[in-house]
Amino acid sequence: MSMGSIQVIGLGPGRAGLITREAWELMKGAKQLILRTSVHPTVEAVKKAGIKFATYDKLYEKAPNFETLYQAIADDLVRRAAMGEQIVYAVPGSPLVAERTVVLLREQAQKRVDIDLVIHPGMSFVEVLYTRLGVDPVEGLVILDAEDVAKLHERPFTNLVITQVYDERTASDCKLSLMEFLPDDAPVTFIHNLALPDESVRTIYLYELDRQKDIDHLTTLFVPRKA
Repeated sequence: MSMGSIQVIGLGPGRAGLITREAWELMKGAKQLILRTSVHPTVEAVKKAGIKFATYDKLYEKAPNFETLYQAIADDLVRRAAMGEQIVYAVPGSPLVAERTVVLLREQAQKRVDIDLVIHPGMSFVEVLYTRLGVDPVEGLVILDAEDVAKLHERPFTNLVITQVYDERTASDCKLSLMEFLPDDAPVTFIHNLALPDESVRTIYLYELDRQKDIDHLTTLFVPRKA
């Protein structure tokens, strides 16, 4: 049996034009293309190009939490590669920015000699965010998943980006955690559909976070260091 492989690519932060040429060519030539989820704006362009793919969307319906979901995805990819499959695995954004399944894949691959894991660079939402907000990362930037905000016990001394504010509950939990060290009326930037034609980048007060009507999986929060 030949050695299996997993090549990990990113679907970019929003519109299809931000997918790297390398990632696009890998998708076109893939023997087996698997998307972590089809719920991403660039997937429509992949469909229109006639590129066939599978997804892990069904696992989202069964998993009790995200950590269990991401572990199940990583386990399945490794199992299939160990059986000799040549897989191209596509994730939203960049494989190396806020992508838990890739972290889990790397941990498993380091322990094995029967699969080849290659992670390709991709463009993340962070590069677009720099442009929209005029932020220079050299000045300092902390990026956290919304579910990890509760682990903060003091205010970071740098700009703070909070990703994957999926829904009203997540936004509410995030808001309450931030209120432990920020005033209720601290100005923060609500970012929705970044890099898409209908993107919205607006300043709100912290206490208004979970009252926004357009919260979904493409919602990010920016907390400036002077907030």
